[in-house]
Amino acid sequence: MDAFLANPRGFCAGVERAIDIVNRALEIHGSPVYVLHEIVHNRRVLDELKSKGAIFVKSLDEVPRGGHTIFSAHGVGEGVEKQAAAQGLLAIDATCPLVTKVHSQAIGFGNDGRELILI
Repeated sequence: MDAFLANPRGFCAGVERAIDIVNRALEIHGSPVYVLHEIVHNRRVLDELKSKGAIFVKSLDEVPRGGHTIFSAHGVGEGVEKQAAAQGLLAIDATCPLVTKVHSQAIGFGNDGRELILI
């Protein structure tokens, strides 16, 4: 019997985009760049970004005024965007475009009076 080892599939386009955004922000703005939550769920990638100067934070309160801040591929709520602006943070949105699409559709359905259950 022959056994074939499948190659790793890699990341989806949204995750690739988010990683690229952090790398570009580090190239353009230098270290540190603050990332709200983990940009992706991959320890190797997170460790590599940390070694380049990315600092992962759980709250915007951990970011100094004027800090370059990246929102993760998972997206953030409107309140987080407002908080970043109020704190004078330079915010870069790395939300996956498909996540943004789902959020927009959910808002539209909610505005149409529908009840939503997101799983």
